[in-house]
Amino acid sequence: MTTPDPKSAPAIRWGILGAGGIAHKMADAIIHHTASELVAVGSRTPGKAEAFVADAGEGTAYTSYEDVVNDPNVDAVYVATTHNDHHEPALLAIEAGKHVLVEKAFTQNTAQAETVIAAARAKGVYLQEAMWTRFLPHVVELRAAIERGEIGDIVSLQADHSQALTHVERMFRPELAGGALLDLGVYPVAFAHDILGVPDAITAVGRLRDTGVDGQVSMVFEYPTSQATLHTTMEVRGPNTAVITGTEGRIEIADTFYAPTTFTVTRQDGTSWTYDGRVENGFQYEAAEVARGIAEGRSESAILPLDQTLEIMRIMDEVRAQIGLVYPNER
Repeated sequence: MTTPDPKSAPAIRWGILGAGGIAHKMADAIIHHTASELVAVGSRTPGKAEAFVADAGEGTAYTSYEDVVNDPNVDAVYVATTHNDHHEPALLAIEAGKHVLVEKAFTQNTAQAETVIAAARAKGVYLQEAMWTRFLPHVVELRAAIERGEIGDIVSLQADHSQALTHVERMFRPELAGGALLDLGVYPVAFAHDILGVPDAITAVGRLRDTGVDGQVSMVFEYPTSQATLHTTMEVRGPNTAVITGTEGRIEIADTFYAPTTFTVTRQDGTSWTYDGRVENGFQYEAAEVARGIAEGRSESAILPLDQTLEIMRIMDEVRAQIGLVYPNER
Protein backbone atom coordinates (compact mmCIF):
# COMPACT_ATOMS: atom_id res chain seq x y z
CA MET A 1 0.00 0.00 0.00
CA THR A 2 1.37 3.41 -0.98
CA THR A 3 1.17 6.28 1.49
CA PRO A 4 0.32 9.55 -0.30
CA ASP A 5 3.20 11.98 -0.68
CA PRO A 6 2.69 14.72 1.94
CA LYS A 7 3.81 17.30 -0.63
CA SER A 8 0.81 16.36 -2.77
CA ALA A 9 -1.61 17.58 -0.08
CA PRO A 10 -3.15 21.04 -0.56
CA ALA A 11 -1.20 23.97 0.83
CA ILE A 12 -2.52 25.55 4.01
CA ARG A 13 -1.18 28.20 6.37
CA TRP A 14 -0.17 27.04 9.84
CA GLY A 15 0.09 28.73 13.19
CA ILE A 16 1.84 27.02 16.11
CA LEU A 17 1.07 27.49 19.81
CA GLY A 18 4.11 26.71 21.93
CA ALA A 19 7.75 26.88 20.92
CA GLY A 20 9.37 23.79 22.40
CA GLY A 21 11.21 20.92 20.74
CA ILE A 22 8.15 19.20 19.30
CA ALA A 23 6.98 22.49 17.78
CA HIS A 24 10.36 22.84 16.06
CA LYS A 25 9.93 19.36 14.57
CA MET A 26 6.48 20.24 13.24
CA ALA A 27 7.79 23.50 11.77
CA ASP A 28 10.50 21.57 9.92
CA ALA A 29 7.91 19.10 8.61
CA ILE A 30 5.61 21.86 7.39
CA ILE A 31 8.32 23.97 5.76
CA HIS A 32 10.45 21.25 4.18
CA HIS A 33 8.16 18.27 3.68
CA THR A 34 4.74 19.68 2.73
CA ALA A 35 3.40 22.31 0.33
CA SER A 36 2.13 24.34 3.29
CA GLU A 37 3.75 27.26 5.09
CA LEU A 38 4.31 28.41 8.64
CA VAL A 39 2.84 31.88 9.12
CA ALA A 40 2.68 32.36 12.90
CA VAL A 41 4.20 31.09 16.14
CA GLY A 42 3.06 32.06 19.62
CA SER A 43 4.87 31.69 22.93
CA ARG A 44 4.17 33.25 26.31
CA THR A 45 7.88 33.13 27.15
CA PRO A 46 9.54 36.44 26.17
CA GLY A 47 11.81 36.10 23.17
CA LYS A 48 11.02 32.45 22.50
CA ALA A 49 8.70 32.94 19.53
CA GLU A 50 11.11 35.43 17.98
CA ALA A 51 13.98 32.95 18.26
CA PHE A 52 11.73 30.22 16.85
CA VAL A 53 10.79 32.07 13.65
CA ALA A 54 14.38 33.24 13.19
CA ASP A 55 15.48 29.61 13.29
CA ALA A 56 12.61 28.41 11.07
CA GLY A 57 13.17 31.13 8.50
CA GLU A 58 9.51 32.03 8.14
CA GLY A 59 6.48 33.09 10.17
CA THR A 60 5.47 35.95 12.44
CA ALA A 61 6.31 35.79 16.15
CA TYR A 62 3.59 36.53 18.70
CA THR A 63 3.76 36.79 22.48
CA SER A 64 0.23 35.48 23.01
CA TYR A 65 -1.82 32.58 21.74
CA GLU A 66 -4.72 34.95 21.12
CA ASP A 67 -2.68 36.82 18.52
CA VAL A 68 -1.93 33.60 16.65
CA VAL A 69 -5.52 32.35 16.50
CA ASN A 70 -6.78 35.81 15.51
CA ASP A 71 -4.27 36.18 12.68
CA PRO A 72 -6.40 36.15 9.49
CA ASN A 73 -3.56 34.46 7.59
CA VAL A 74 -3.73 31.34 9.79
CA ASP A 75 -5.87 28.47 8.49
CA ALA A 76 -4.94 25.78 11.02
CA VAL A 77 -3.36 25.78 14.46
CA TYR A 78 -1.01 23.16 15.90
CA VAL A 79 -1.20 22.97 19.70
CA ALA A 80 2.26 22.06 21.01
CA THR A 81 1.97 23.13 24.63
CA THR A 82 2.54 20.93 27.71
CA HIS A 83 -0.07 18.22 28.43
CA ASN A 84 -1.81 20.20 31.15
CA ASP A 85 -2.40 23.01 28.67
CA HIS A 86 -3.74 21.37 25.51
CA HIS A 87 -7.46 21.90 25.98
CA GLU A 88 -7.54 25.65 26.65
CA PRO A 89 -5.39 26.65 23.64
CA ALA A 90 -7.36 24.20 21.48
CA LEU A 91 -10.64 25.77 22.62
CA LEU A 92 -9.19 29.23 21.95
CA ALA A 93 -8.34 28.27 18.37
CA ILE A 94 -11.69 26.59 17.80
CA GLU A 95 -13.59 29.64 19.05
CA ALA A 96 -11.59 31.74 16.56
CA GLY A 97 -12.79 29.43 13.78
CA LYS A 98 -9.43 27.78 13.12
CA HIS A 99 -8.88 24.13 12.27
CA VAL A 100 -6.83 22.41 14.96
CA LEU A 101 -4.21 19.69 15.32
CA VAL A 102 -3.60 18.86 19.00
CA GLU A 103 -0.39 17.15 20.09
CA LYS A 104 -0.69 13.80 21.87
CA ALA A 105 -1.72 13.00 24.48
CA PHE A 106 -4.79 14.86 23.21
CA THR A 107 -5.66 16.21 26.66
CA GLN A 108 -5.04 15.28 30.30
CA ASN A 109 -8.25 13.30 30.58
CA THR A 110 -11.45 12.26 28.85
CA ALA A 111 -13.53 15.13 30.24
CA GLN A 112 -11.22 17.70 28.65
CA ALA A 113 -11.18 15.75 25.39
CA GLU A 114 -14.96 15.63 25.26
CA THR A 115 -15.12 19.40 25.79
CA VAL A 116 -12.68 20.13 22.95
CA ILE A 117 -14.36 17.71 20.55
CA ALA A 118 -17.83 19.07 21.30
CA ALA A 119 -16.60 22.62 20.69
CA ALA A 120 -15.06 21.70 17.34
CA ARG A 121 -18.19 19.89 16.20
CA ALA A 122 -20.37 22.82 17.22
CA LYS A 123 -18.10 25.29 15.40
CA GLY A 124 -17.75 23.09 12.31
CA VAL A 125 -13.95 23.14 12.19
CA TYR A 126 -11.54 20.30 11.50
CA LEU A 127 -9.98 18.68 14.60
CA GLN A 128 -7.36 15.93 14.82
CA GLU A 129 -5.04 14.40 17.39
CA ALA A 130 -1.36 14.56 16.42
CA MET A 131 -0.65 10.87 16.93
CA TRP A 132 1.86 10.80 14.09
CA THR A 133 2.42 7.02 14.29
CA ARG A 134 -1.03 6.28 12.89
CA PHE A 135 -0.14 8.05 9.62
CA LEU A 136 3.43 6.84 9.03
CA PRO A 137 4.24 4.68 5.98
CA HIS A 138 5.39 1.63 7.95
CA VAL A 139 2.24 1.60 10.07
CA VAL A 140 0.00 2.02 7.02
CA GLU A 141 1.80 -0.93 5.40
CA LEU A 142 1.70 -3.19 8.45
CA ARG A 143 -2.04 -2.58 8.85
CA ALA A 144 -2.43 -3.64 5.21
CA ALA A 145 -0.33 -6.76 5.84
CA ILE A 146 -2.56 -7.72 8.76
CA GLU A 147 -5.70 -7.11 6.69
CA ARG A 148 -4.28 -9.38 3.95
CA GLY A 149 -3.97 -12.15 6.52
CA GLU A 150 -0.17 -12.28 6.39
CA ILE A 151 0.08 -13.32 10.05
CA GLY A 152 -3.35 -14.88 10.49
CA ASP A 153 -5.43 -14.06 13.53
CA ILE A 154 -3.66 -11.89 16.09
CA VAL A 155 -2.87 -13.63 19.38
CA SER A 156 -0.62 -11.11 21.10
CA LEU A 157 0.84 -7.62 20.81
CA GLN A 158 3.81 -6.33 22.76
CA ALA A 159 5.07 -2.75 22.73
CA ASP A 160 7.56 -0.76 24.79
CA HIS A 161 8.36 2.93 24.99
CA SER A 162 11.13 3.60 27.47
CA GLN A 163 13.33 6.69 27.49
CA ALA A 164 15.90 8.04 29.96
CA LEU A 165 14.31 11.42 30.72
CA THR A 166 15.29 11.90 34.35
CA HIS A 167 17.21 15.01 33.27
CA VAL A 168 14.06 16.64 31.83
CA GLU A 169 12.60 18.86 34.53
CA ARG A 170 9.06 19.09 33.14
CA MET A 171 8.67 15.30 33.32
CA PHE A 172 8.72 15.50 37.13
CA ARG A 173 6.17 18.32 37.42
CA PRO A 174 2.63 17.07 38.12
CA GLU A 175 1.19 20.55 37.46
CA LEU A 176 2.39 20.11 33.86
CA ALA A 177 0.90 16.59 33.72
CA GLY A 178 4.41 15.15 33.61
CA GLY A 179 5.37 11.51 33.94
CA ALA A 180 5.71 8.57 31.61
CA LEU A 181 2.13 7.73 30.61
CA LEU A 182 0.94 10.87 28.82
CA ASP A 183 4.33 11.60 27.25
CA LEU A 184 5.58 8.11 26.35
CA GLY A 185 3.01 5.48 27.29
CA VAL A 186 0.41 6.98 24.99
CA TYR A 187 2.35 5.46 22.07
CA PRO A 188 2.02 1.78 23.02
CA VAL A 189 -1.52 2.40 24.24
CA ALA A 190 -2.54 4.07 20.97
CA PHE A 191 -0.73 1.41 18.93
CA ALA A 192 -2.58 -1.41 20.69
CA HIS A 193 -5.83 0.46 20.08
CA ASP A 194 -4.96 0.92 16.40
CA ILE A 195 -4.38 -2.80 15.87
CA LEU A 196 -6.81 -4.39 18.33
CA GLY A 197 -9.35 -1.73 19.30
CA VAL A 198 -10.86 -1.14 22.73
CA PRO A 199 -9.89 -3.82 25.27
CA ASP A 200 -12.48 -5.76 27.25
CA ALA A 201 -10.39 -5.45 30.41
CA ILE A 202 -7.34 -3.49 31.56
CA THR A 203 -4.82 -4.37 34.26
CA ALA A 204 -2.17 -1.78 35.13
CA VAL A 205 0.56 -1.39 37.71
CA GLY A 206 2.80 1.62 38.11
CA ARG A 207 5.33 3.33 40.31
CA LEU A 208 4.92 6.98 41.23
CA ARG A 209 7.91 9.23 41.80
CA ASP A 210 8.35 11.51 44.82
CA THR A 211 6.67 14.42 43.02
CA GLY A 212 3.57 12.32 42.27
CA VAL A 213 4.16 11.68 38.56
CA ASP A 214 4.41 8.15 37.16
CA GLY A 215 7.92 6.89 36.53
CA GLN A 216 6.98 3.49 35.12
CA VAL A 217 3.77 1.74 34.04
CA SER A 218 3.06 -1.79 32.83
CA MET A 219 -0.27 -2.71 31.27
CA VAL A 220 -2.10 -5.78 30.02
CA PHE A 221 -5.11 -5.32 27.75
CA GLU A 222 -7.51 -8.25 27.35
CA TYR A 223 -9.38 -8.90 24.10
CA PRO A 224 -11.69 -11.81 23.16
CA THR A 225 -8.91 -13.82 21.48
CA SER A 226 -5.74 -11.84 22.17
CA GLN A 227 -3.74 -9.81 24.68
CA ALA A 228 -1.60 -6.68 24.52
CA THR A 229 1.33 -6.33 26.91
CA LEU A 230 2.57 -2.76 27.11
CA HIS A 231 5.28 -0.95 29.05
CA THR A 232 6.57 2.57 29.50
CA THR A 233 9.13 4.31 31.68
CA MET A 234 10.90 7.65 31.71
CA GLU A 235 13.77 6.31 33.82
CA VAL A 236 15.83 4.23 31.35
CA ARG A 237 16.02 3.71 27.61
CA GLY A 238 14.45 0.42 26.60
CA PRO A 239 14.12 -1.51 23.35
CA ASN A 240 11.29 0.68 22.03
CA THR A 241 10.16 -2.13 19.75
CA ALA A 242 6.83 -3.81 19.07
CA VAL A 243 5.82 -7.33 18.05
CA ILE A 244 2.46 -8.51 16.73
CA THR A 245 2.11 -12.30 16.76
CA GLY A 246 -0.59 -14.21 14.92
CA THR A 247 -1.59 -17.75 14.10
CA GLU A 248 0.36 -17.65 10.80
CA GLY A 249 3.38 -15.50 11.66
CA ARG A 250 4.57 -12.32 13.33
CA ILE A 251 5.48 -8.70 12.60
CA GLU A 252 8.52 -7.30 14.39
CA ILE A 253 8.83 -3.52 14.35
CA ALA A 254 12.30 -2.12 14.88
CA ASP A 255 13.41 0.62 17.28
CA THR A 256 11.75 3.04 17.45
CA PHE A 257 8.42 1.39 16.64
CA TYR A 258 6.30 4.56 16.76
CA ALA A 259 8.68 6.60 14.56
CA PRO A 260 9.66 6.05 10.90
CA THR A 261 11.35 2.64 10.91
CA THR A 262 11.34 -0.86 9.43
CA PHE A 263 9.38 -4.00 10.18
CA THR A 264 9.81 -7.64 9.26
CA VAL A 265 7.07 -10.17 8.62
CA THR A 266 8.08 -13.74 9.41
CA ARG A 267 5.70 -16.53 8.43
CA GLN A 268 5.45 -19.87 10.20
CA ASP A 269 7.03 -21.57 7.19
CA GLY A 270 10.19 -19.52 7.76
CA THR A 271 9.77 -17.12 4.86
CA SER A 272 10.07 -13.41 5.62
CA TRP A 273 10.09 -9.97 4.09
CA THR A 274 11.01 -6.51 5.36
CA TYR A 275 9.45 -3.12 4.74
CA ASP A 276 11.61 -0.01 5.08
CA GLY A 277 9.51 2.95 6.17
CA ARG A 278 12.33 5.25 7.17
CA VAL A 279 11.74 8.87 6.11
CA GLU A 280 12.98 12.25 7.27
CA ASN A 281 11.05 13.84 10.12
CA GLY A 282 7.66 12.05 9.86
CA PHE A 283 5.33 14.75 11.16
CA GLN A 284 4.49 15.74 7.59
CA TYR A 285 2.08 12.80 7.24
CA GLU A 286 -0.25 13.96 10.02
CA ALA A 287 0.04 17.57 8.79
CA ALA A 288 -0.89 16.44 5.27
CA GLU A 289 -3.90 14.58 6.66
CA VAL A 290 -5.14 17.84 8.17
CA ALA A 291 -4.64 19.72 4.89
CA ARG A 292 -6.51 17.06 2.89
CA GLY A 293 -9.33 16.97 5.42
CA ILE A 294 -9.80 20.71 5.30
CA ALA A 295 -9.72 20.76 1.49
CA GLU A 296 -12.29 17.96 1.34
CA GLY A 297 -14.61 19.68 3.79
CA ARG A 298 -14.26 17.01 6.46
CA SER A 299 -14.32 17.73 10.19
CA GLU A 300 -12.07 14.85 11.28
CA SER A 301 -9.65 12.21 10.03
CA ALA A 302 -10.87 8.88 8.69
CA ILE A 303 -7.55 7.33 9.79
CA LEU A 304 -7.85 8.62 13.37
CA PRO A 305 -11.47 9.63 14.02
CA LEU A 306 -12.27 11.72 17.07
CA ASP A 307 -14.27 8.91 18.65
CA GLN A 308 -11.10 6.81 18.62
CA THR A 309 -9.16 9.62 20.28
CA LEU A 310 -11.83 9.56 23.00
CA GLU A 311 -11.48 5.78 23.34
CA ILE A 312 -7.72 6.14 23.85
CA MET A 313 -8.26 8.83 26.47
CA ARG A 314 -10.72 6.58 28.33
CA ILE A 315 -8.17 3.76 28.32
CA MET A 316 -5.53 6.04 29.80
CA ASP A 317 -7.96 7.35 32.41
CA GLU A 318 -8.54 3.75 33.52
CA VAL A 319 -4.79 3.08 33.67
CA ARG A 320 -4.31 6.22 35.74
CA ALA A 321 -7.11 5.24 38.10
CA GLN A 322 -5.51 1.85 38.69
CA ILE A 323 -2.07 3.30 39.47
CA GLY A 324 -3.38 6.26 41.48
CA LEU A 325 -2.16 9.00 39.12
CA VAL A 326 -4.00 12.29 39.67
CA TYR A 327 -2.84 15.72 38.53
CA PRO A 328 -3.19 18.78 40.82
CA ASN A 329 -5.79 20.56 38.70
CA GLU A 330 -8.03 17.46 38.79
CA ARG A 331 -8.35 17.39 42.59
